[in-house]
Amino acid sequence: MSQAQSSQPQLPPTSAIDSPLNHTSENWFAYPVRVQPHHTDYAGVVWHGTYINWMEEARIECLRSIGIEYVDLVALGCDLPVVELSVRYHRSIQLGKAVLVKTRMADVTGVRINWDYAITSTDGQELYATAKVTLVALDRERGKIMRQLPASVKDALARVSLLQNN
Repeated sequence: MSQAQSSQPQLPPTSAIDSPLNHTSENWFAYPVRVQPHHTDYAGVVWHGTYINWMEEARIECLRSIGIEYVDLVALGCDLPVVELSVRYHRSIQLGKAVLVKTRMADVTGVRINWDYAITSTDGQELYATAKVTLVALDRERGKIMRQLPASVKDALARVSLLQNN
């Protein structure tokens, strides 16, 4: 069966997360992390799932940095679960290393909110991982995807966009 005839959703090509991102751009929010023992495997190398935790922490702190508390979004009845995630690991990170988890909101399409990530050395010379995450607005009470973002959530996301474009 050809790709065009397939009813299965297709994953984006891995080149979408290789490293075409402009990691020196000023519109990234940078979240510093130092690798602790609980972040690593038995060999002192950061465990692959740790990167995902760091990305979520960076996204929440990015919102907090402009006055948007995630708990307030939830209180509005809107949850933002991850529905799509792709990560490209470029090189490993060792115990004790300081890194920056950079994030930015890429775009909002309907109720889908796309974020880009780059995990780099503090001097920006080493690229450890790149990722893309898609969130979707979910009505917590009904447990269903919303038809549109609530006005207050749209306003909050517009503030993120303004911050990144200035």
